[in-house]
Amino acid sequence: MLDHRDKPVIWTVSVSRLFDLFRDITLEYDDLATIEPINLGFDDAVRHIRERMANERCDAVIAAGSNGAYLKGRLSVPVIIAKASGYDVMQALARARRISAQIGVVTYQDAMPELAEFATTFGIRIAQRTYATEEDARAQINELKAAGVKAIVGAGLVTDLAEEAGLAAVFVYSATAIRRAFDDALELARLTQLEANRGKRAASGEAQRARHGLHDLRGESDAMEALRQSVLLFGKSPATVLIQGETGTGKELVAQAIHRESPRSLAANRPFVAINCGAIAESLLESELFGHEDGAFTGARRGGHAGLFEAANHGTLFLDEIGEMPLSLQTRLLRVLEEREVVRVGGTRPIPIHVRVISATHCDLEQRIREGRFRADLFYRLAVLRLQLPALRERAGDIAGLMEWSLKNALAALGARPQPNLQAQLLACAPLLLRYGWPGNVRELRNLAERLALFLAAEPLQALTPAFMLAVAPELGGDASPPPAAPPTGLPARAESAAEVLARFGGRHDAAARHLGISRTTLWRRLKAS
Repeated sequence: MLDHRDKPVIWTVSVSRLFDLFRDITLEYDDLATIEPINLGFDDAVRHIRERMANERCDAVIAAGSNGAYLKGRLSVPVIIAKASGYDVMQALARARRISAQIGVVTYQDAMPELAEFATTFGIRIAQRTYATEEDARAQINELKAAGVKAIVGAGLVTDLAEEAGLAAVFVYSATAIRRAFDDALELARLTQLEANRGKRAASGEAQRARHGLHDLRGESDAMEALRQSVLLFGKSPATVLIQGETGTGKELVAQAIHRESPRSLAANRPFVAINCGAIAESLLESELFGHEDGAFTGARRGGHAGLFEAANHGTLFLDEIGEMPLSLQTRLLRVLEEREVVRVGGTRPIPIHVRVISATHCDLEQRIREGRFRADLFYRLAVLRLQLPALRERAGDIAGLMEWSLKNALAALGARPQPNLQAQLLACAPLLLRYGWPGNVRELRNLAERLALFLAAEPLQALTPAFMLAVAPELGGDASPPPAAPPTGLPARAESAAEVLARFGGRHDAAARHLGISRTTLWRRLKAS
């Protein structure tokens, strides 16, 4: 869990029924950000926020509809506007259709022209109206009522006014739309923090470096020896590398080791810069990778800033979860790789760069190509050299040694010493460790070692027995059957989906995210995509 001082500070501004929806969604993000609801609107909200920002920190404001549009032009803090998706609108229309054959849709300022075609296709009578002020909205709703409309679809203000007029009101926002706004606010706060940290590093002359090397690729199995040989070989080449492997197999660690073995690292201590393409909203990911000019978007740093391609110049850029990159950015990335130059968001001047790109993914990119979700030309440009990392269950001979090494490190971090016969104790626990499927791979093993170390440090006389290990980690007993053998085709065994892991942890999102080694935000994205 983040220290409260490091958490982003987000204020939600809403009135009416949207306030309740914001409050419910806030519970899902309370360990990721400090979130405070403000039950005000328009001028009152602007005045309140301006007064507080004179002495308090706020990284982003979340609002919706006309209230959000009003705040956006009047506050210095970035305002994220929650937007109903096309699916949300269709769901709201379906609910309204069950109430009345005549439906009114009232939106702030702009109409939705696609609704006319929708109404014709499905034989629904939809009357659209727009408004600019509260009195305008009230007048439009009264006109619709006079025309025989019985159900009104809209945002908070509209639905409140519709009920005031005695009409059925259908709220257009879904929980998914609000979660999307929260995710965007978190990523915007993260981008702001990254820019601030990058400015501090630049001022002090500090650059990002690879911390891990070949010695961190632990294990005596043939698979690990082959992996170390590939790292040594790939380090000599400037070509792109695609690293594939399940969650927790150590893809970034391998990328850092390749960088450390390359001449660009050894000759001049070149930078190693990493980014997770699946954990950042599309609009922010574009700015983070390619940089932006002054005023390119709301919240853009004054004077603009260099992107990660520029930060990694003459070094290595590691693109984790490359399979999650949106198609529109895949096109930009391909152009940068081919032209060896980058153009910042909002800019026109090409900036030459000399960067080695290493990318990683846990998904089947060739399958995504067939589905039209990943560009084939980008795949071949990224995958000049390829590495498939073995799952932990595929190198069972390394499990006991890795557990011993991880447990000793975890105990040392707590200021505790391992028992002299730790190796023998682990040998007695080996059947339990070997039966488990390790869906989270080495990351899961390391997390388990930290959990065990905490209990062992608290009880120095406690022996590490199978019963004790099961008491601390009951999941080891829940997956007691051997993992399925690899298919005869040689393809890796299927990893658990996010939904399956969530079910195994009884619906506890925090536990499932920890098990998978991802943030709760990324877990939500995976669940929504499945």
